[in-house]
Amino acid sequence: MTVVMYGIANCDTIKKAKNWLTEHDIDFTFHDYRKQGVPADVLSQAIANLGWENLVNKRGTTYRKLTDSQKESLSAATALALLQEHPAMIKRPLLAVKDDFHLGFNTVQYAEVFDL
Repeated sequence: MTVVMYGIANCDTIKKAKNWLTEHDIDFTFHDYRKQGVPADVLSQAIANLGWENLVNKRGTTYRKLTDSQKESLSAATALALLQEHPAMIKRPLLAVKDDFHLGFNTVQYAEVFDL
């Protein structure tokens, strides 16, 4: 099973999710947005799977720093480019398991994803 966690290394939620996966002996690859960027195909699949609205972290500093014009024009048509330009705006972690995507970290959710 292919498991890839996308996010930012110094994020507390990412650290908790990584620890959970390690404690449950689940092999995964970590993809750091800041160092490696966000693959357009992965982001497109995640948007199709989860909806662009769910991927945008509106509570974060990066979103709050956007201009009013950028916030008002945010839509399905503009989300991909904006999230690629500002990957810190993507809710974390984004977990790809096989061909499915999961957003955020919750122990119950992860246990269900991995049939534990």
